[in-house]
Amino acid sequence: MDRWLQESVTRGDVFVLRKRLEQDEKIVRQTVPGSLNTILHLSARFGHLEYAKEVLKRWPDVVSMENADLETPLHEACRQGSLEIAKLILETDPWIVYKVNSRMESAFFAACEKGKIDVVKHLLMNSPQLLMLEVDMDTNSLHVAASSGFTDIVREILKACPDLAWKKNSQGCTPLHLSCIKGHLQITREFLHLDSDLCSLQDIQGRTPLHWAVIRGRMNVIDDILSFNLEFAQMTTHTGESILHLGVKNNQYEVVKYLTETLSMSRLLNLQDSDGNTVLHLATAGKLTAMVTHLLKIGVDVNAVNGKGYTALDVIEADASHSGLLAIVPALTEAGAKRCDQLSPGLIDIQQVAESTIKNVDERTSPHKSMSWPNKTPEYRSPRHHHPRTSRQRRKQLDLQNEGVRNARKTITIVAVLIATVTFSAGINPPGGFNQQTGIAVRGNRAGFKVFLACNIVALFLSIGVVNVLVSIIPFTRKNMMQLLTLTHKIMWLSSIFMIAAYIAAVWTTTPEGKGPQWVLVELILFGGGSTVALFVGLCCLLARHWHNKYKWRKFKQKKVKDESPKSSISQVEELRTMKNGRYSSSNSDVDSSDQGYHLY
Repeated sequence: MDRWLQESVTRGDVFVLRKRLEQDEKIVRQTVPGSLNTILHLSARFGHLEYAKEVLKRWPDVVSMENADLETPLHEACRQGSLEIAKLILETDPWIVYKVNSRMESAFFAACEKGKIDVVKHLLMNSPQLLMLEVDMDTNSLHVAASSGFTDIVREILKACPDLAWKKNSQGCTPLHLSCIKGHLQITREFLHLDSDLCSLQDIQGRTPLHWAVIRGRMNVIDDILSFNLEFAQMTTHTGESILHLGVKNNQYEVVKYLTETLSMSRLLNLQDSDGNTVLHLATAGKLTAMVTHLLKIGVDVNAVNGKGYTALDVIEADASHSGLLAIVPALTEAGAKRCDQLSPGLIDIQQVAESTIKNVDERTSPHKSMSWPNKTPEYRSPRHHHPRTSRQRRKQLDLQNEGVRNARKTITIVAVLIATVTFSAGINPPGGFNQQTGIAVRGNRAGFKVFLACNIVALFLSIGVVNVLVSIIPFTRKNMMQLLTLTHKIMWLSSIFMIAAYIAAVWTTTPEGKGPQWVLVELILFGGGSTVALFVGLCCLLARHWHNKYKWRKFKQKKVKDESPKSSISQVEELRTMKNGRYSSSNSDVDSSDQGYHLY
């Protein structure tokens, strides 16, 4: 576009426009590079009415010109609220009002989006069929007006086309959903007075407008909705979450406090979602100290078990590193909270655990089929079958044991490298040194030197072998890892013994002959060697004791499994899972049989 022409439309200078048109009438058809806006687009944007009249007098067809976004000058006039220019354009071509841009938005949509109430009223009055364009749109004018908080525009649209209140966008949200999300109380009331059943509509996640108001903490909106009908508070999402679940999950403490203290929410207090979590599970999982304290005060069930078999105390102990643990655990304990493995049979929801167990088995066997559960309550056998190895205490023991095994592997590798380094250095720098002329060991003819050399060589190559094995073999199971560590550990014992022998032999070699020095050597052998032998004997005794405990534990387990018979549906499922997982054959006997907090290998 000509620079002088663009400056004139920015200032609204009609004199310059006329002067430029006298020189070249075709200049009025020029557009801005990139956006393709005409001078009528620009005059509508800046609100220059006289300038727009002059352009339309010279070139009436400009009203239908589209820019790069397929928008007409009417879109620009409505977006800026230039009512007089909009009227001028509509007088020139009334049908231009039905044109949409590249986003399928009309000029009316642009006016609603920017809150231009005067333009909205004029368009609705003169083009009553205008809203029919938006019947099939995902996001219509009522959506944007409700989201932006333009109450007058919402009222006008509902008066012209009330059916738009039920339209959902791509996320399944109605205009009332968007109003509750943003907390626009007056707009929410407009929808409630139109039809309170709008509060029962759900989005694609099953969330109602009340759910969204709770998520965002819109207290005034929540109070207004529930004043129409308290039954809206009973609705849950597709995942079984109530308004209390959503309030706790999003840490809306004041909302939860209002709902539980002002309204009767006793039914929702212990309601479980699709994962079996109550609001107390969610509060402890989120380390919400104030929320947990409030829920305990109003009498929530502290020992409810979720779908994984965990109580609230199990959930909070899953992350012992969090500072909130110091306040939450004592509060739960004082309220009578227990871990799942501490619950008595009468406190466990058998039906819930059984359904969860069958679901797990079904997912492992055939993910495309579903299993039905008989209506009668299955017979309860023992807590072990309801929570097989799921207690948090056992999980911690297994994690510590696995970490200890990995650290033992690293330690053995480091020690082996150190022994190899020491023995290698001793081999190339033998006791007594070398003859500088011949390069032969000075004390190479002594018996002690030969013992030193043999022991040093054996210790060196045993250590190198251990290093090569550990860096070459990466076991994937605990059993294989334990076997590898047992083998390398025994080799390390031998390597250590030969290194000690090499040291004693080296001292023997360099000790001068005579009664006094020889007694020093004997004392060294008796003290050092005796201490080493005593250490190894003690370790062997501990190892024997550990093997004995494992033997007794396995005998007890075999007898216990043999005595138990699958008499109920739960036991049949557990038997299947046991056979599937190989529980008895692969159980961690090192942890279960040890009462000292450690085991040997």
